[in-house]
Amino acid sequence: MADFHEVRFPLDIARGARGGPERQTQIVTLASGREVRNSRWAHSRRRYDAGLGVRGLDALAVVVSFFEERRGRLYGFRWRDRLDWKSCPPSQEPAATDQVIGAGDGATATFQLCKAYGEGAPAYSRTIAKPCDGTVRIALDGVEQAAEVFSCDPATGLVAFEPGSIPLPGAVVSAGFTFDVPVRFDTDAIEVDLSAFEAGEIPRIPVVEIIP
Repeated sequence: MADFHEVRFPLDIARGARGGPERQTQIVTLASGREVRNSRWAHSRRRYDAGLGVRGLDALAVVVSFFEERRGRLYGFRWRDRLDWKSCPPSQEPAATDQVIGAGDGATATFQLCKAYGEGAPAYSRTIAKPCDGTVRIALDGVEQAAEVFSCDPATGLVAFEPGSIPLPGAVVSAGFTFDVPVRFDTDAIEVDLSAFEAGEIPRIPVVEIIP
């Protein structure tokens, strides 16, 4: 994305932020009292408030500088969601068998990283477009592959196998990784009352996920 900067929002401030996934569901109540529910979004969208992580004037100055570099809402950036940033549970280390990202057919050489939430038919598959460089591990039918046989673009999350290493028909392609969320500021203005800030008032700095 030309309007995206491959830089991460300061981790020490992001750790204190609040937020999570959001969905938009349309609910129509019929005359019988029954409900008809329809999801208006195909994918969830995460929202955060970075202001909760600002603990002092120096941290606030860092955020303002970062905001100015991004020109407000103009340029996207990376965000570390401390609850959801691995292909595995937060307390574990990623393994090459964590997430199934496709199946070989003998011809396809490129696969998109993704993460499943839940199991079976109701499971939700989320595209992972911003993996952390150097963290991606790949397995074929449960056997981890050497780093030389594939590459992963950290700007798109696309895994490409080298010629001669393309997955055979029926081979299960799986991956393990850490990742960031592509986001942007959801405001073009940061308003700070310094006297109120020094008295404990927290500025609101909204951040919203960019759907790849």
